[in-house]
Order: sequence, then C-alpha cells, then structure tokens
Amino acid sequence: MTLSRSSDPPSRPSRGDDAYAAIKEAIRDGTFAPGYQASAQEIALRLGVSRTPVHEALLKLQEEGLVRIVPKRGIVICALAPDDVREIYDVMIAIEGRAAELAAGLPDERREKVADSLAAATDRMAEALAAGDMRAWGVADEAFHRGLAEACGNGRIDRIARTVADQMHRARMLTLNLRGNLAASTAEHEAIVTAIRAGDGAAADRAARAHRQRTQAELLPLLAAWGLKHL
Repeated sequence: MTLSRSSDPPSRPSRGDDAYAAIKEAIRDGTFAPGYQASAQEIALRLGVSRTPVHEALLKLQEEGLVRIVPKRGIVICALAPDDVREIYDVMIAIEGRAAELAAGLPDERREKVADSLAAATDRMAEALAAGDMRAWGVADEAFHRGLAEACGNGRIDRIARTVADQMHRARMLTLNLRGNLAASTAEHEAIVTAIRAGDGAAADRAARAHRQRTQAELLPLLAAWGLKHL
C-alpha cells in the first residue's frame, strides 16, 4: 500500500461532499421545508450535478435523520415532532455537560483560548438581542454550542453534537421569536465560560446541563401551546 507524502496537496472535496453540504444547507435554511418531497433526479438538476453524488449525499443525510429515502419516490425532508425535540434535548443535556467538563480539563493555555472564543460568541448573542436581531442571536448561539463540542477534544461528542444540532437547527430558528427569556441563555453561557476558565469541570458540567434543561423546559410547553406538531 502506498501512503501519500506529507508534501502532497490536501484532497479536495468530492462532488458527493459538495452535494451533501448543499442539500444540508437547503434543509437547515428551510429551502427544502419539512415534508418536501423530490426525486434524486430533481435535486441533481437543481444542483447541476449527476445523480450519483446526490445519491451518496442522501444516504448520509438519511443516516443523520434529516431525510427519509422512499423507494421509487425519492426523498422526504424529515419534520420534527415535539417528542423528537425532547429526545434531542436529552442528548444535548448529556453530551454538552461532558463536553464542558472536558473543556475545563484542558491545559491552561488551550483552555483560556476556548473560554475566550466561547465568551466572544456569548457577547455576540447579547449584542444581537439588544439590537432585536433574532437571526444573528441564533447564529451566535449555535457558534457557542458548536465551539464547545469542537473544543472538548472528544471527536465522537463533536460528531453527535453536530448531528443533533443539524436536526434541531430549523426548529430553533422558527421558535426564537416565541421564546421570552433569551437573556437567560446569555447569563447561563457566561456561567459555563466562567467554570471552564477556572478549570472547574464539575461546575462546567452542572452549568451546561442546567442551561439545556431550562431551555428544554421552556421550549416544549411553547410547542404544545402553539400547536406546533411538525417543525
């Protein structure tokens, strides 16, 4: 077996990777709305590629719970029901608590950089909230949680966090204007950052879990009150 040399240029994304990224973004931003149905050929035409990379991308997206492949009919974009949201939050509570604990155990210099990055995302959330820009708030909030998962040093936690975040993204953005206590998230993020910066793993775990538990307890009754059964 021949190994590539370190001087070789990095591999470029395949057409399957490009198709995967494009379809995922269309799902996340609502271009492909929940329940949207299309054939692989239709999607390939929209992307300007052949069906093969689209097929590869759809298989991966089905594994991640974003689409459902229907034999001889194409794909359907999966919607989230309140029970799905509950399950996703249960996962977030477990893995983000551990991610925060691991981040607090990083070497001093690296831990300080992680804390600075998370604090910057939290500051952007506060600025967006003050300006009434809910979309910018959502982007900064997502950056905080993604940064926490990436920084913890556990690749499996990071991958799971990305998967459930992608499943939840559309629902989060649709319900931002229904949530009345977004300022609490800023304060809770600050508590997570403080614990990580201090190297206090137990406190970081508690703060991260408490944050997701509160948002779960806030969001699920809202979905019921507004009759939102498919997100």
